[in-house]
Amino acid sequence: MQKQPIGIFDSGVGGTSIWKEITSLLPHEDTIFLADSKYAPYGKRSKEEITSLSIKNTEKLLELNCKIIVVACNTATTNAIKVLRSTYNIPIIGIEPAIKPAAINTKTKKVGVLATKGTLSSELFAKTSDLYAQNIEVIEVIGTGLVELIEEGKKDTKEMRALLYSYITPMINKNIDYLVLGCTHYPYLIPILKDMLSDQVTIIDSGAAVARQTKAILIKNNLLNQKSEIGNHSLYTNSDTKTLKAILNTNHSIRYTVNALDF
Repeated sequence: MQKQPIGIFDSGVGGTSIWKEITSLLPHEDTIFLADSKYAPYGKRSKEEITSLSIKNTEKLLELNCKIIVVACNTATTNAIKVLRSTYNIPIIGIEPAIKPAAINTKTKKVGVLATKGTLSSELFAKTSDLYAQNIEVIEVIGTGLVELIEEGKKDTKEMRALLYSYITPMINKNIDYLVLGCTHYPYLIPILKDMLSDQVTIIDSGAAVARQTKAILIKNNLLNQKSEIGNHSLYTNSDTKTLKAILNTNHSIRYTVNALDF
């Protein structure tokens, strides 16, 4: 099983921000990534729909012989991870907004969370927030429309900037010093966010932590690939491949292919 690939899925192309962290930390691992862009965004769907889509993606990755599955989607994790873990006998790693480090380190006691409706309204998010942010004011903002613009290849547009500014302004007015990104699409907006926020605001996403957890679970289960050559990576989308190709910065040390696949 050590030679089998790591499986990763997201509601669209945003999970490639997690994929990049994993391939950087684990360069000898092979990966398979599924961008479920046909059904993006998950954030406005019901818990039942999100769970059904997550099962569909997990089944496809198992069919493709993956040894471990990373749910590179906050909405899918917060709504479906329990079901996935109770259904499949394979390590499954989730991702959720990194409220804990923000709550521990904030000086202003004001933390912003930008996420999808599906994440912010989930039971798991509520539990995490209650656990770590009891004495902190958490300013939650639903990033309606951001995922759609990224999926349409419009992350560097006036439309995106205007929308993002409208979401960030209430947080700036509250004097946040940490901004937690609660969707794997949002790290692609960090350059724009840095233009809007002061240097006193730290932006946190969960990508590096998920990569470290993936490595730890592989080691724990004796699943780490022992080969010396660089891994191979296959990325699939059930929509137009153009957006997925555009969001992946070419890295000549990483061998990857992007293909359309109906799933």
